[in-house]
Amino acid sequence: MAVAFVLLVLSVAAPAAFATQHVVGGSSGWNQGVNYASWASGQTFAVGDTLLFSYDSSHSVDVVSQSDYNSCNVNSPQNSYTGGSTIISLPSLGTMYFICGTSGHCQSGMNLAVTVSATTNGSAPGGSLSPPPPPPHHASAATTGNFGGKMSLLLEFSLFVVASVGFMA
Repeated sequence: MAVAFVLLVLSVAAPAAFATQHVVGGSSGWNQGVNYASWASGQTFAVGDTLLFSYDSSHSVDVVSQSDYNSCNVNSPQNSYTGGSTIISLPSLGTMYFICGTSGHCQSGMNLAVTVSATTNGSAPGGSLSPPPPPPHHASAATTGNFGGKMSLLLEFSLFVVASVGFMA
């Protein structure tokens, strides 16, 4: 029974282990005086990754539209975070925009555009926004590295059923 529970936990936790947590700004964090365009250019952002913003009480993290990013408009964020430590998931392909909501900070460079151009299990060629091609029909999920695919879901469901039956017995 304990083995089934451990397998269940591992099957749910394993896909998250492939995601990367990016510490925004590196050791400088979310602060004035950091070149976020340069920092982002050294990163590869994938679906499922997270951004960790570390900052003091004089800052915030605002998720904004491209137009609000371009104009540093802090008046209509999609989401706004305070508290010194914020983790934001990158759920899909495309570009997400972040600014500091404190007056004047965005204009002085506290803004970040993150382009998610890959999935956790494989990258899109040349930074394009298209997902990686499907694996050949004869290849198994294990050989293609497609842990998050249909075979994984089937395995996780099977383990869940086994664990459930084990707990009921």
